[in-house]
Amino acid sequence: MNGAVLLVDDDRAVREALAQTLELADLHPIPAGSFVAAKHHITSEFPGVILSDIRMPGRDGFHLLNYAREVDAGLPVILLTGEGDIPMALSAMDRGAFDFLEKPCAPADLLAVLHRALQQRRAVLAQRAEQARREAGDPASRLIFGASAMAEDLRARVRQLAATSTEVLIVGPPGSGISKVAEVIHLSSPRAHEPFGKHAAQGMGRAGLADALAAAAGGTLYLDEIGQMPPDTQIALIGAMEAVDPGRDVRIIAGAKTPLDESAILPDLFYRLQVGSVRIPSLAERPEDIPVLFRHYLDQAAEQAGLAAPEISPEHIAALMAQDWPGNARSLMSAAMRFLLGMPEDMAQGGDLGLAEQMARVERSLLIAALERQDGNASEAAKALKLPRKTFYDKLARHRIRPEDYRR
Repeated sequence: MNGAVLLVDDDRAVREALAQTLELADLHPIPAGSFVAAKHHITSEFPGVILSDIRMPGRDGFHLLNYAREVDAGLPVILLTGEGDIPMALSAMDRGAFDFLEKPCAPADLLAVLHRALQQRRAVLAQRAEQARREAGDPASRLIFGASAMAEDLRARVRQLAATSTEVLIVGPPGSGISKVAEVIHLSSPRAHEPFGKHAAQGMGRAGLADALAAAAGGTLYLDEIGQMPPDTQIALIGAMEAVDPGRDVRIIAGAKTPLDESAILPDLFYRLQVGSVRIPSLAERPEDIPVLFRHYLDQAAEQAGLAAPEISPEHIAALMAQDWPGNARSLMSAAMRFLLGMPEDMAQGGDLGLAEQMARVERSLLIAALERQDGNASEAAKALKLPRKTFYDKLARHRIRPEDYRR
């Protein structure tokens, strides 16, 4: 039920008008005339948000808010207030309401708040689903993150390959975690308690391959960028695959950042690896996984740094999902670390820039963030950044930033 909105108002005409507004915006209203009628929809699994009037006979919007918070503190409740109810609405915000709107409200304002709340709700439910998978005791669920169908398909393929003894070829874009997927296959397999070795295939000679195979005896050997392995070593690898020694054999998993064919490596090796191939989708293909991954990396970075993980606003999540992330999980992890340290997010794709260009991006982001916080008031933004007004305006001119663009 995508875009579900539990709409609670005792006034039938108002309820029907709001429901029509939501339907025209491709949302799914669930009308209810009272708390009692709405109560059975309010569960921790409810996929949407609640929009409720404050003043209702019997159990009012405050009662509904308190009940919803007890059932699920992550379920957004937006309250509709009359002209004289603003103090009450502010009190509700203190009690955990997501937002409030004064009646009558413009459809654009209503929809903007609802979309923000729905986005937050989706992120919360995705994070919970991911947590449940991680706690299931399955390495694929615990270590391969994402709530999308593509992520689930990847986990299913990993489990399938883990149950076999076939060689595996993992293809994925830069930064997508090819070696991690290889290790998950190993950990999910009957060889989980045996050695797992990782080596670069580029420039590896026969002697290096023999040492790597010996170290991984009985377990799994992951060879990164198999297409760069010298042909003579590929021949030795094929021989090692054919000479199976029970109890001492090594399962081979190879990785590549671009798809391979029989012209990239020796045909015998290619066809052996191709039997157990798996592809890691890029983040650009599955943007719905970005919030889940970002939250995981942020929590991980906070734990390592001994810091409290900061809150992530819906606007920030939306900005993350709008990016292509050519560096995939690796660049998203870096972005989470910068976010923890209070650095602006538009550095996320700046890894290929020089220091001066990266610093310019940081400065521009800080200027814009200050203007947004001060509703486009340049004087207040300059004060917040502790900059003289002339210096502040010089920087705005240099970055071609107009304060009026950030006035609400």
